[in-house]
Amino acid sequence: MAPKIAKRRLGDVLLEQELVNTEQLQECIQIQRTTGQSLASILVAKKYLSEEDLVITLSEQLGIPHIRVMNYNIPQEVLNEVPESLARQYQMLPVSVTGDVLTLAMADPLNIMALDDLRMLTSYEIEPVVAVQSELNDAINRHYGGKHSDKLYDELLSQDSTKDGVQVVEQKDEIEDIAHAQAEAQDAPVIRLVNLVLVAALENRASDIHIEPYEKTLRVRYRIDGMLEEQKSPPKSVQSALISRLKIMSGLDIAEHRLPQDGRFRIKFRGHEVDFRVSILPCYHGEKVVMRVLDKSSLSLDLDTLGFADQPMEAFREALALPFGMILLTGPTGSGKTTTLYSALHKLNGPDTNIITAEDPVEYELFGVNQVQVRSEIGLTFAACLRSVLRQDPDVIMVGEIRDEETADIAIKAALTGHLVLSTLHTNDAASVYTRLIDMNMEPFLVQSSVGLAAAQRLLRRVCPDCKEPIRVPEEVLERIQFRHAPGAPPPSFVRGRGCTKCKDTGYRGRLAVIEAMPNYPDLQELIMTRAPAAEIKRMAIQCGMATLRQNALKKAAEGITTIEEVLRVSASD
Repeated sequence: MAPKIAKRRLGDVLLEQELVNTEQLQECIQIQRTTGQSLASILVAKKYLSEEDLVITLSEQLGIPHIRVMNYNIPQEVLNEVPESLARQYQMLPVSVTGDVLTLAMADPLNIMALDDLRMLTSYEIEPVVAVQSELNDAINRHYGGKHSDKLYDELLSQDSTKDGVQVVEQKDEIEDIAHAQAEAQDAPVIRLVNLVLVAALENRASDIHIEPYEKTLRVRYRIDGMLEEQKSPPKSVQSALISRLKIMSGLDIAEHRLPQDGRFRIKFRGHEVDFRVSILPCYHGEKVVMRVLDKSSLSLDLDTLGFADQPMEAFREALALPFGMILLTGPTGSGKTTTLYSALHKLNGPDTNIITAEDPVEYELFGVNQVQVRSEIGLTFAACLRSVLRQDPDVIMVGEIRDEETADIAIKAALTGHLVLSTLHTNDAASVYTRLIDMNMEPFLVQSSVGLAAAQRLLRRVCPDCKEPIRVPEEVLERIQFRHAPGAPPPSFVRGRGCTKCKDTGYRGRLAVIEAMPNYPDLQELIMTRAPAAEIKRMAIQCGMATLRQNALKKAAEGITTIEEVLRVSASD
């Protein structure tokens, strides 16, 4: 039988041993309540306590051994006993299994909640041992990497919905027992499964979660750094309960399976709130769920931290200083346009500025900005919203997207009547903004007079800092990709990511924005008035000093921030 641990608090043990004083402990407890970090990690970070003193004290006071986990090579079957999300959340690592006892290395063996959760999820008695936290973190990263444990689904959700051996395969309209579906969605195993999917997505920095039903499987994928990565999938038998649980959390109708539904919900994760925007689409084998992760804590609202090159940053600053006109940002879905627009609003936001937005949907809440949710189903379209906004004495207007002729017409008129208008369009580059507006039946002289800045944005994956290595790129390759080495600039430092556990062998970790900013140069005005093609407008802008998307991206590659392959993936040749 594994030893029982007295339910004492870590702070009480440390005070008793005079390793910290009351003031230090209270300070760290206050930080813990705000950030959600463990008390032990805060005490060590504040240098009130060394990791070695902490381990020795806990070991002596609790009568349990301490180990050096960096010396252990743990078998995969042992790691499978503890889900990665719990291992990271509670800072614990399974070390061995002997009979019905699971030995667990922990930074804080007094965390009774962690021990109770693991006892509930497994069939083992838990025997904790103490480990140095920094070594434990390294060991968790080394052993788990980016993999997800198979054990959680097997233990929690092994219920077989076809125990009676009867399977109905013909297609029919079912009369569903809604009360049963709701009760099933509120079962503790299903709640824990949904929480695991959400927490694992946050830990992996996912921007989207895809839950996709197929004939015999239920696939889960996360979009991480712009690329979809498949995860360990739950059994097909929990599909209905899983989707019903997400519908209940999002305030949607669990009885509706034939029509698309949209909703959102909010959770608290490690002391901060995270929003999830939910879209449900009926497919042939069930309902597909896509959740957009909206983590405000990761939102940078400082233009200077977005990493723009000198020319586009200067062009952006000058455009934001204009008293009126339009700033139009273009790029594909997921290229960071919203973050850039919110950063611009944050810079303009002040007690003397009235800012109103029309968004579909409102992704992040900004204090001091009046944000309006567009609702097309009740007639509150972008155009209708924009008309009402103009009667609210705005200084700055942000329109989520210019989708149609009516919205474009009102936005241009607003820009010409003393308002600064920020919005997005869907085009391939900055020059195409002008031709797109003209194609929407806007008069060229109005387009030329109203657009102050057109910009195109993409997101580049950063090379992983833990496994990046220098490479030599032949001159003929540099010439072919149009790399121009500026006179007096330092020699280029091209790199690639070798792949490691930190980046899950992709060679990339994190993203940065790269932008092409085209001010309304005087030399462009005649071209716009005569409806010149986008390629001609772009050539003239380059002659006027505009750096293209490819040039700005190659500059990031030359600085060792990203790779040439990534530059070629996101940018077209000029």
